[in-house]
Order: sequence, then structure tokens, then C-alpha cells
Amino acid sequence: MARRQSVLSDNAETARAQILAAADSAVERFGVAKTTIDDVARETGVSRPTIYRYFRDRDTLITSLIETRARRLFEDAQAYVADRESFADQVVDGLLYLVDRGRRDPAIRLIVSPEHVDRGTALEGSSELAARLTFEMWAPLLETARERGEIRDGITDAEICKWITLVELILVGRMDFDDPVGEANRSLLTNLLLPGITTGAASIVS
Repeated sequence: MARRQSVLSDNAETARAQILAAADSAVERFGVAKTTIDDVARETGVSRPTIYRYFRDRDTLITSLIETRARRLFEDAQAYVADRESFADQVVDGLLYLVDRGRRDPAIRLIVSPEHVDRGTALEGSSELAARLTFEMWAPLLETARERGEIRDGITDAEICKWITLVELILVGRMDFDDPVGEANRSLLTNLLLPGITTGAASIVS
């Protein structure tokens, strides 16, 4: 395949974004496992050594791509739950939205898929990355929820986001249910997640 005629920006941050966009396209075409640095270089229109100027190795690039795609997903989810009247509705609907879409994204699934547990150190901090991105999404909603008196006393936003992250990673990593947004998961979140976070959480009997 002929290399595209394109030139990276002189700005390092912009150049990294261009490479990540090329990596995103390559992953869509070849899948995560088969995408190589050479594929990304061709997609970007530069040489392989040029890619290494911005990313130490393939795993570093893939980890950055996971962050980019996860942040995009979280932004979509934040918009999706913006009109919910309560934090309880926001967190249940938001988590189901994230699980549904996260299970379909091969890069995001790289965080939790068992076949990638033994990858190198570049992916070892993926759970911390997930927690940080989760905090970015939920912190503004938590602030509003606290003002409305919806959040239990004695727990911090960081603790809540860590718990939400763990639940999300568990559900995204599961492959034994066909409908991630169905009533079974909604009931689990309502009965088991919400009581630890919100005041006056209602129960749903499954």
C-alpha cells in the first residue's frame, strides 16, 4: 500500500493527535491485534522511525489510543445522561451505555480482556487510566448531586468513581450475557451499586 502524502504538524501535541487518528483508522481496518507500527506509519504518511519519535513502542501507542477512544466514549455518555433528573438515573443509564458500547470497542476491551493480562508495562496502568477517565466523566455530575443531597455522607468522589470503575470493568469484560442494557444488569446496578452511593436508593426486584 502506498504511503499517503501527508506531513505531521511541527507542534508535538498536534503531531501525536495526527498519529493517534491514523492508528484509530488502522485499528478499524485491521483490528487491534494485527495493527503494526508500519500500518500506522503508512496511514499517517510518515516513516516508522518518525512514529517512534512520539511513541516509545507499539504498546505505548495502543495505550494512548485506548485513552483517546475511552475519553470520546465518556464524553458521549456524559451527553447521553445530561437530561436525567437524578444522579441515580444518571449512573445506572450511564453505566449501561458505557458497558454496551465499551464491549463493542476492541481497543477499550484491551483494558479488561483476559488474553491481554500478560502484556508489557505499557498497559499495566490501564485500571488507573480507567479510574482517571471515569473521574473526569462523573465528577461534575457528582458535584451537582451533592448539592441536591443525593450522595451519601462519608464517601469521597474518588471512592465513588473507583467503585463505578470496578463495576464497569467487570461488566465490560463479561461475555456471558446477550443484552448488556437489559433489566438484569439494570436491577444489579440499582439494587447493589446505588445503595452504596446515593441516599434513598430504590430497589428493583428482579
